[in-house]
Amino acid sequence: MQKRNARLSLADAALLFAALGDETRLTLIRRLSGDGPASISTLSESFHVSRQAVTKHLQCLEAAGFVAGRREGREHRWELNPARLGEALQCLEIIAKGWDDALARLKAQVE
Repeated sequence: MQKRNARLSLADAALLFAALGDETRLTLIRRLSGDGPASISTLSESFHVSRQAVTKHLQCLEAAGFVAGRREGREHRWELNPARLGEALQCLEIIAKGWDDALARLKAQVE
């Protein structure tokens, strides 16, 4: 996986949060972060959708850099890229700091 800049571009941040904006994809990330790499068969067991639907969700997460898939024999195994979650956290921290600064300015004007 390629290393990304510490500060995400707006387009990259939008891709990142769009990928996280789905319950199925969040569940897949939780599953991979807790249990480690898994095959599509194993991952599909916990959903009431087809393997193809789960694969599409994984491909969306892969496009955003959250997971990587690789062939192992006849199976396709998926694993989490924890660094990408760190980038999401950094982005949220920047947003939170902006809100904290705005609230501090508002408080200073009110007082």
